[in-house]
Amino acid sequence: MTLKNIVVAGLLASLPIGTWASPEPIRVILVGDSTLASHNGYGDALCARFTPQVTCINLARNGRSSGSYRAEGLWQNVLDLLAEQGADKGMYKATYVLVEFGHNDQPGKPGRSTDLKAEFPANLSRYVDEVRAAGGTPVLVTPLTRRSFKGAQLTNDLQPWADADRAVATAKRAPLIDLFTASAAAVQAMGSAEADTLAVEPPPSVQAAPADRDQLEAATNRKSAFDHTHVGPKGADFFATLMVRLLRDGLPALTPYFQ
Repeated sequence: MTLKNIVVAGLLASLPIGTWASPEPIRVILVGDSTLASHNGYGDALCARFTPQVTCINLARNGRSSGSYRAEGLWQNVLDLLAEQGADKGMYKATYVLVEFGHNDQPGKPGRSTDLKAEFPANLSRYVDEVRAAGGTPVLVTPLTRRSFKGAQLTNDLQPWADADRAVATAKRAPLIDLFTASAAAVQAMGSAEADTLAVEPPPSVQAAPADRDQLEAATNRKSAFDHTHVGPKGADFFATLMVRLLRDGLPALTPYFQ
């Protein structure tokens, strides 16, 4: 053994047991709407921040609410994955299911809206109960803020749904990640103009006009992907970074699993 190897071995031996060992594999399942889904949400960027010991599965889907996600059979996919965990308990040390709804539960979403006082809390409670019954750890996440401003003030129109999340988490003694409060504070601090840069694409008023006339006509007829809800790569990176901080604080057991 070389002198270098002897030194390294001595250093490792001096560390507390478990300090240098790789953490056991775990699984994280993301459940929610388009603000978490692939392509226009932050979920994939969050998955990318975990170490290789984490199997991160993004099952969030565009346009879903706490009610329609189950009604369309999407929740069954989560239960099937949890059943696999039960069949082979040696595969993962734990499975965390992050549940984030609210945007499509609001009024005016036909086939998706849920009643804030009764149906929305009942849906969340059922998700918590079923994850626990299947051996997983449910984690409620308050909805990502919209980036709509009225003058210099952010419009916090999702606050009641965040409050409902918090009440269910308290009643069920389930972990809560308050993304709404943190994301709203961050967006308020950056202001409307900077917040717009987090969108899928820039506002139509600041997009560069194509030089080619045919391309200009096509661009004029195309519906803009800009809005104050969904995120492009910059927004996904920003909110995934924010979520890592919140998860470190709210779920310390996940800390070793972030890169």
